[in-house]
Amino acid sequence: MDKDDEHCYCGTTSGDILKIRIRLEKGENGIITVCPVLTSCLTRKIPKKKKDEPLCFSKGVTALILLKSGQMIVGTGNGTICRVVEKEMDTPSNLYNVTASSLPKTTTNKGKGEIRLLEVKRTSVHGSVTSITPRGDGHQLFIGTNTCQIYRINLMEFSCHLLYTCHSFPVLDVTFPYDCSQLFATCSKEHIRIWNISSGQELLPVTVPNMTCHSIEFMRDGKSIISAWDDGKIRAFTPRTGQTIFTINDAHNRGVTAITTTTDCKRIISGGGEGEVRVWDITASKQVLRETMKEHKGPVSCIKVRSNDKECISASTDGTCIIWDLQRFIRSQVIFANTLFKCVCYGPEECQLITSGTDRKIGYWEVYDGSLIRELEGSKSGSVNAMDISHDGQVFVTGGNDKIVKVWKYQEGEVTHVGIGHSGDINKLKISPTDQYIVTVSNDGAILIWSFPKL
Repeated sequence: MDKDDEHCYCGTTSGDILKIRIRLEKGENGIITVCPVLTSCLTRKIPKKKKDEPLCFSKGVTALILLKSGQMIVGTGNGTICRVVEKEMDTPSNLYNVTASSLPKTTTNKGKGEIRLLEVKRTSVHGSVTSITPRGDGHQLFIGTNTCQIYRINLMEFSCHLLYTCHSFPVLDVTFPYDCSQLFATCSKEHIRIWNISSGQELLPVTVPNMTCHSIEFMRDGKSIISAWDDGKIRAFTPRTGQTIFTINDAHNRGVTAITTTTDCKRIISGGGEGEVRVWDITASKQVLRETMKEHKGPVSCIKVRSNDKECISASTDGTCIIWDLQRFIRSQVIFANTLFKCVCYGPEECQLITSGTDRKIGYWEVYDGSLIRELEGSKSGSVNAMDISHDGQVFVTGGNDKIVKVWKYQEGEVTHVGIGHSGDINKLKISPTDQYIVTVSNDGAILIWSFPKL
């Protein structure tokens, strides 16, 4: 609406702007009714040098505000932001190949020349503009896009500055570098992002178009990020520049669903959608498949390596967790349960395991013989998808489809703290190496950073 509440402007998906005059009429019974009248269908005024450009805004007008000066800020579906002003043309309207006299009187502006939008300034952002909001006296604007980015625009210079960014698809994994709590990485469709935990600012985006990253892990030496993708490839990137270090093609034929590394940085252990667990020997020049272990019947959802690198455990949606001997590459123990296992962690002394899944239970298991020691109710509604244990082994954290983050005492099996903030299912969570923060990621693209509670 304009400042006099006389006209309103409506952006359309066809790329033009309707100018509607608000007319109030008083009836015989004294009731006032609103009778809107279409006065103009506003399109762009195209300069002669750019006569091939369309009259309408590309991909529709998706956001619109009026400034106090009478000028208009228009956001479009292709990411263009224009500062425009209404201007009366000398020639009558010939839009849609009709003469001015043949148009309805409500659209010809009482027989005067056609009203067009003259472009004063222009800039662009990434993605479709979803919202435009002025700040304070209106000298600055905040722009939101459908790619979860927020920009700031200075009206005088009309320069665009990126303030915040985030994932626009479900976030599937989160990880910290070894012994570093100031940085963490997340992954989603097409993107791996590295973040500063103090400022919440994105430090580095890594993009692989049209692919989804299921799992990520920092090498212990901090020189690479190992990632698992749905096209069956394992990709390694540098954390500083995001350049590709190496790519393992056809690592799994149904996509790589889980990944981890050993502490000596010489091996990668991956799990696939077909249920196989594979061990890769990594050197500076080549990556060699060392062994394939076939036991699982369903996709591998989580893999954890023991601190001595001699053993690992894999959880699968087929209802089994298998402990593997990484020296002989055979199964040393198996755990069965009537659930789809989502995550698994080693206990404090690595002689016990804790698991969770779709049955909403948290299970304590003996590593030696795979027997169930204790079972807790992890959630009253929905599966428990994420779990991590503190580095001293005294506390573990869970999250899942109930959208609640819970902090548990390991020995007592009691919930000490609850965090509410997610609006989507929690997919993964991670405790920082210094036990200072908890980072949780969810299906709605949110990344929440929590202060680790003092017990």
